[in-house]
Amino acid sequence: MKKFLALFLMCMTATGAMANEYIDYDVTVYPECPVCDCGSPSRDNYTGVRVYKNEHAAYSYNLSNGHKEKYKKDNFGFGTTVGNNLTNFLRVEYETMYMGAQYTKYDTNFEYDIWANMLNAYLLWDFDNAVAPYAAAGLGLTGIWGEIDGDLDNAFDLSYQVMVGVLFHLNSRIDLDVGFKYINFGRVEHARGVSKVDATQLYLGLAYRFGL
Repeated sequence: MKKFLALFLMCMTATGAMANEYIDYDVTVYPECPVCDCGSPSRDNYTGVRVYKNEHAAYSYNLSNGHKEKYKKDNFGFGTTVGNNLTNFLRVEYETMYMGAQYTKYDTNFEYDIWANMLNAYLLWDFDNAVAPYAAAGLGLTGIWGEIDGDLDNAFDLSYQVMVGVLFHLNSRIDLDVGFKYINFGRVEHARGVSKVDATQLYLGLAYRFGL
């Protein structure tokens, strides 16, 4: 967490130092909209990669004998994004990500593989085309493969998430994305009970903007 905050402060400092240069360059990169004065950006599409630091990913399971357990695991995940800036303050995005965990508790082996596919909507506040804080929410479908002592079960379940973060426009094409999210992946039923999986995540990403 401390490393993440240090990186965030470094990005803020670097972005402020290059803001004036970027604003001057932006006048030629983003021409005014020919239809109105909205100043629509010319590079509306983007694709990117993200690394997720799972802070207390929780695997909760209710066994058929009434026993309840929750195991929390800190680990990493990775994913990709592709999206479109509909306006200067609204964007939509498809995000796919993978994470997994393996642990042993009470002489029972647990293993999970999770593949989430989310459709996200963002509200952005862009300051001088240099820094853009945002809030976002997403819905999607997640595949959960859960194994308990060799008994493998899988399910596809509805997922949801909420996010807050900041985009740092490093130049006219590259954005650095730093954020925090809560995601509920859903549940998978086992012969011995039901597992539910959710997590809070810190994430760091890079996105490349392009126009069609």
